[in-house]
Amino acid sequence: MANPLKSEVVRLYKTLLFLGREYPKGTDYFRDRLRAAFTKNRDVKDPEEIRQLLSRGEYVVKELEALYYLRKYRAMKKRYYDAE
Repeated sequence: MANPLKSEVVRLYKTLLFLGREYPKGTDYFRDRLRAAFTKNRDVKDPEEIRQLLSRGEYVVKELEALYYLRKYRAMKKRYYDAE
């Protein structure tokens, strides 16, 4: 793996690991799935394929952030507005 791509992969892994702390099914479940996904693709050497995998990982980061924001919004709405 090329050096600049390796740093991107490590950054993505750390970001996902940080976001996994609030995952609904638990941190251990998320960490195991994350480790399995990165281990499955550890032998990929083609830079273009690595970039595609990185873009898929960034998409997952955005989806997780949206999930957390929506959960926080629903909790705030539930606290301050009457159920109709």
